[in-house]
Amino acid sequence: MTIPLARKIEGKKFMWDGTTYDSKQKAYEVSVAYKANGFETQIIEEDGNFLVYSRRVAAVESSG
Repeated sequence: MTIPLARKIEGKKFMWDGTTYDSKQKAYEVSVAYKANGFETQIIEEDGNFLVYSRRVAAVESSG
């Protein structure tokens, strides 16, 4: 199974966390942890495994 590192979902770029999860529950638990750290997440089922994709808008630092 070739898993894309990045996916466009609803027009937004999400990055795969690199792990395949055997259950939707485990993927959900991981996604909750990402959300607690300010990430948007999506869970994708592929070939019987669950993948967690996440994204976060980078903060822009102002110089000054």
